[in-house]
Amino acid sequence: MEPITFRPNGLRRLAHGLIMAVALTAPIASHAEDFARPNIVYFNVDDLGVMDVGFNSPRYRTPNIDKLRREGMLFTEAYAPAANCAPSRAAVFSGQYAPRHGVYTVGNSDRGDSRDRKLIPIKNTEFLPPEKMTLARALQQGGYKTIHLGKWHLGPDPTQQGFDINIGGDKSGGPSGGGYFSPFSRGPMKRFNDSYPKGTHRVDIFSDQALKFMRANKEKPFFLHMAFYSVHTGIEAVPEFVGHYKDKPVNAAYASMIEKMDQGVGRILDGLEELGLEENTLVVFCSDNGGVQNLSSQQPYRSGKGSYFEGGIREPLVVRWPGRIPADSTCKTPVIATDFFPTFIDVAGIKAPADTILDGVSLVPLFDGKGQIEERALFWHFPIYLQKYGNKDYEAHDPAFRTRPGSAMRMGKWKLHEYFEDGRIELYDLESDLGERHNLAATHPEKAAELHRMLKAWRKDVKAPVPTELNKGYKPKAK
Repeated sequence: MEPITFRPNGLRRLAHGLIMAVALTAPIASHAEDFARPNIVYFNVDDLGVMDVGFNSPRYRTPNIDKLRREGMLFTEAYAPAANCAPSRAAVFSGQYAPRHGVYTVGNSDRGDSRDRKLIPIKNTEFLPPEKMTLARALQQGGYKTIHLGKWHLGPDPTQQGFDINIGGDKSGGPSGGGYFSPFSRGPMKRFNDSYPKGTHRVDIFSDQALKFMRANKEKPFFLHMAFYSVHTGIEAVPEFVGHYKDKPVNAAYASMIEKMDQGVGRILDGLEELGLEENTLVVFCSDNGGVQNLSSQQPYRSGKGSYFEGGIREPLVVRWPGRIPADSTCKTPVIATDFFPTFIDVAGIKAPADTILDGVSLVPLFDGKGQIEERALFWHFPIYLQKYGNKDYEAHDPAFRTRPGSAMRMGKWKLHEYFEDGRIELYDLESDLGERHNLAATHPEKAAELHRMLKAWRKDVKAPVPTELNKGYKPKAK
């Protein structure tokens, strides 16, 4: 089967390729035989930073992920759609930037001390509504068998949002109900207490259930969403791995959790090979946002989870599809995880849902290492507050927040930040200043103005709300 080229029936663009959005016909299955339609395995790891994998940092042992990287394509300029969990996942599964669905953060939007907040933040939408078209539902309606394993965080039950089977997913943002090891006191994992020995790790249960699903569905196309709770806090050392980091400059417990997650990835990849499914399966490995700075430095990238500096949104993205994606290849084109929806339905031969705008583009043209996608801007919008963790320097602008309300965008080598409290503009050249330390807005005013116009045009197009109401309880601290 030849690789499928994504040709939308309708397309609208802002100037300079600001945004691509498609509104197409109802989803239908490809006329290809089921056995020829590729399976899709999507590893969506929780809170794993771009520098938390072995192929980017020798601090961590990830032999299976490193092997996947050698067998596939590494996207070196890959981004999460948001800097924390729920909004990132909402963007992936809706295929839309945050202003279209309103999920900006986890829980409430007025995070941190009220006295530190100059503006009244925009109200947050906690979950995707059940009627929202999702990536999983589009694949399900297109003839795919679908399973979710692990963290969902977009509603109480993934089977209401496009999955045939749910293993462990609910509205929880972390590994509630007993942590990472069985037995579990509550939640959807409790049903496995009698099926696995006491002390069984969640990763092992998820991997085991994934293998059972693949065996049962090896004759038909499937979509497997493996969303490990690892490495989300709370931190629980994995005894068989923690000793590997005794003499390394890392949080050993955290590192052992990464290695355990990597072991789960390896079991699923081995299962694909044993079942003869490896050649006809697109594997995507990514994270939902940057790493937690208190646990793992993301240098040379600045800051971490919750920040819209690079450390909060850069991702370790690897894709593998034998025969279609060259092994040990690299792609330097900037991409974002909102691209996964159009990419997955493209490879599945499914048309996009009716009346659904997709803000990403299919990445299939990049898979052979020779094609291109149109140069475009990538956007982030965060009209709320997110408090800092602990006392450690988070490499943010102030001691109170990981980020204050604002928007950001990347176009080519340029990254622009706008902050709504004071209208501050920051411009960075990522080719020469990956750490975003040197604000060039004053020395490159024309470039800053150009990008700012693009950012404001995008906000208008997607109807992005900007907070303007002053907080009467605001009490700025003396400098």
